[in-house]
Amino acid sequence: MKFLDRFRRHREPPSGEVARERLRLVLTYDRTSISPALLETLKDEIIAVISRHVPIEPERVEVTFKEGAREHQLVAHIPLRATGRRRGRSRGAG
Repeated sequence: MKFLDRFRRHREPPSGEVARERLRLVLTYDRTSISPALLETLKDEIIAVISRHVPIEPERVEVTFKEGAREHQLVAHIPLRATGRRRGRSRGAG
């Protein structure tokens, strides 16, 4: 069976890994007093602000918590859309 698993395009993470990630998120939400609803609101507002200035792919934006030894971080992964511009040309160059 493992041989055939190599040919699958989309592998789902093991259930134990998913459970650990969910527990980590619950603990982080509890420690920071930020609810999943507030996180979703932050994500929507970040998308709105950033998209006014640069073309992004809003459906691929991810906002997560990263827990360090001393601090918690709010991390936003925001993929930019290809604009067809050539590399090396700045926005204001003309």
